[in-house]
Amino acid sequence: MNSILISLRATCVLAVVTCGVYPLIVTGIAQAAFKDKAHGSLTMDKDGIVRGSAVIGQNFTAAQYFHPRPSTAGAGYDAANSSGSNLGPTSQKLNDAIKDRIAAYRAENGLGDKEAIPADAVTASGSGLDPHISLKNAELQTVRVAKVRNLSVEKVKEMTVASIDPAGFGVLGGAGVNVLKLNLSLDALK
Repeated sequence: MNSILISLRATCVLAVVTCGVYPLIVTGIAQAAFKDKAHGSLTMDKDGIVRGSAVIGQNFTAAQYFHPRPSTAGAGYDAANSSGSNLGPTSQKLNDAIKDRIAAYRAENGLGDKEAIPADAVTASGSGLDPHISLKNAELQTVRVAKVRNLSVEKVKEMTVASIDPAGFGVLGGAGVNVLKLNLSLDALK
């Protein structure tokens, strides 16, 4: 009986510490040191309306917007169903999807058959929620966006450079253009 009581007390103490005290401490530190990130890195427009999260991709399809990577998360950019397609490099379904995406990307951006298309323009990320596109992907979309918005290509390039997020900790991955940040800054020009 003594062993059972010791076990129950130990379980209760561990439950309080791991399910109550520890989460409160971690939450308190996050709120104090990383307030923006602790609240989801929400991005607001000039009117203070939340338009999305800087760390979760969103589907922009209109011609005046830079388009993100394709997504296979749920019905597309569904954070509750974050996942990749799980299709491997030998999958005919994946190869057909990529060919279709390449053709669509070339058509919407007025590119020739010889123009190299960056991989991130036609393949989804592992989570399906990547908020960034490569610098080359943004560069290839610049002319389309500038034309539709009646802006100079130089102005759109300048805004693209302002929306570049550096590699994580300066070494993880590469620099990328945050699509939401860029599209909101373009919308703010009006």
